[in-house]
Amino acid sequence: MGSATARILVVDDERPLQELLAFPLRRDGYEVVSAYDGYQALARLNSERFDLVVLDLMLPGIDGLELCRLIRSTSDVPIVMLTARGDERDKVAGLELGADDYITKPFSLREFRSRVRAVLRRTKRAATSDEREARGVIERGPLRIDLDRRTATVRGRPVRLTYVEFELLTALARRPGVAQGRPQLLASVFGSSAYRDPRTIDVHIRHLREKIEDDPSRPRLIETVRRVGYRFAPLDRER
Repeated sequence: MGSATARILVVDDERPLQELLAFPLRRDGYEVVSAYDGYQALARLNSERFDLVVLDLMLPGIDGLELCRLIRSTSDVPIVMLTARGDERDKVAGLELGADDYITKPFSLREFRSRVRAVLRRTKRAATSDEREARGVIERGPLRIDLDRRTATVRGRPVRLTYVEFELLTALARRPGVAQGRPQLLASVFGSSAYRDPRTIDVHIRHLREKIEDDPSRPRLIETVRRVGYRFAPLDRER
C-alpha cells in the first residue's frame, strides 16, 4: 500500500447500505469503489487494484460465497464478509473459502470502521520492507516459513496461505510447545479479539491443517490443547 490512499471495493446490491458504509470510509480518507453484484465486482477486480474487499454474502447473480471463491482463486486481497445474524453455516463457509474476517449484521459503524482499519493496518505492516527484512525465516520440522516473502513450504512443497492463515501459522510456530488460547490468537492475527467469535480460529486452524499436515485428522504440527486452544508441536516432537 505504501503511502497511497487505500482503495476499498464494497460489494453490496443495496444502494442505501453502500452509501451508509462509504461515507465513514471516505471520511477516514479511503477511496471507496462500489459494485452492486458479483459480475461487476469481478470486472473491477480484474482491471483495478484494491487493498480490501468488503463483501455482502447476499448478492444477485453470483452470490457472495461463490464470489469469495473466485476472488481467492486469483488474489490474496483481504476480504471482509458481511453476514446476517444466525447464518452460522455461511460464516464458516466464507472463512473456509478464504475470507479473512466477517461482520455480523446489524453492526455499528464504529465496529465496521474498526475492522477495516485493523485489516488495512495489518496488511500495510506486512508490506513494510524494513520490518520484513528483520523477521527472517522460521523452520519447524518439515515446515519452512519465509517471513520476508510471506511464503510457506512443507518438505519443499509450496503451500498457498491466505493472509490470516499465514499470520496464524506464524504466531503458533514462533512459540513451539506453548499453548495459546483462541482470544490470544485472535489478538495476534487481528490486533484485537473484540467483536470476533473465538470459533473463527477453529475454522482457520482446520484450513491450515488441511494444507500442512500429512493427515489432517491426526495433526502432528498444530496440536489441540483441550479447554485452552492450540499449540505448535514442541521442538522435540516435530517431524
